[in-house]
Amino acid sequence: MNVQTLFEEMIRQEASDLFIVAGLPPSIRVNNTLRKLGEDFLSSEDTKELIHQIYDAAGNRDSSRLYGKGDDDFSFAIRGLSRFRVNTYKQRGAVSAVIRAISFSLPSPSDLAIPDFVMKMDQFSKGLVLVTGPAGSGKSTTLACMIDDINKTKEKHIITLEDPLEYLHRHNKSIVSQREIHDDTESYVTALRASLRQSPDVILLGEMRDYETIQVAMTAAETGHLIFSTLHTLGSANTIDRIIDVFPSSQQRQIAVQLSMVLQGVITQQLVPTVDNRMIPAFEVMTVTPAIRNMIRENKIPQIDGLIYSSTSGDLISMDNSLLKLYQSGIITKENAIKYSTNPDMISRKL
Repeated sequence: MNVQTLFEEMIRQEASDLFIVAGLPPSIRVNNTLRKLGEDFLSSEDTKELIHQIYDAAGNRDSSRLYGKGDDDFSFAIRGLSRFRVNTYKQRGAVSAVIRAISFSLPSPSDLAIPDFVMKMDQFSKGLVLVTGPAGSGKSTTLACMIDDINKTKEKHIITLEDPLEYLHRHNKSIVSQREIHDDTESYVTALRASLRQSPDVILLGEMRDYETIQVAMTAAETGHLIFSTLHTLGSANTIDRIIDVFPSSQQRQIAVQLSMVLQGVITQQLVPTVDNRMIPAFEVMTVTPAIRNMIRENKIPQIDGLIYSSTSGDLISMDNSLLKLYQSGIITKENAIKYSTNPDMISRKL
């Protein structure tokens, strides 16, 4: 079995992911539905051979990290086909892989149904902007659109720190430095600290994984840089709570005050099935107003959800209102509007 053939089939069927796991045929995810490629089950030797081919295709990448640590993240491109983001890992004594297809060209926000009220979050000159949501909800793609917009319209030095690199940005009006964790630098914290000596205007931090990374990111935002990053949280209030809770209790009061000053906005997104079996993003957007800064500072974070939900301002848009508009436009079903809502009872009454 040839991995090139699997990649070609993946692209032909417009799949987002390819799964190579022992005990199953190779499988792909198309619009959140899993499809098997053939009937032949993969043995552990089959998966080992296919993953060896993937490492060869990635410029003869060293596989010692996979076999030594148990997993590995990297990305590579096949000319004329696509870029791919790969995670290889051990499971039940065999090696496996999940591969995500990434377009060579940067996506257009309009093609992806990313509205203007989301894209305007790249207009801040400093501070912290977070894009949150479940894994696979399109956070990296939204951020790539924002970085591309800044690159096309402003003269900035943009530094991206990613694990692994996904979309590749060409220099346009801006200079774009893209660094891959493990290959170009040791860790997010090391790279983030170094970036502050590289005359940055905008820093994209792939993920805020621990309190040390969050602390350095907030300091960078405080000193006049625009920081973009992601968290696996759903909702603005949950995101703020997650950041504060990462720190020891003795520091949480200080962090809340610091966060209230540097946070500029939180975007939460999730992918929702459409009536014609595609996936479309739905967004909650919280632009940090003086009232919200006070709520964060005074530990009244639970009140933020109610403020967003009741707002009619374009700066505060709830997930349920976004879902309601998608339903009213005939794009999603009533069932999915309720299923993906944050307050099913309330949206049911509105529907």
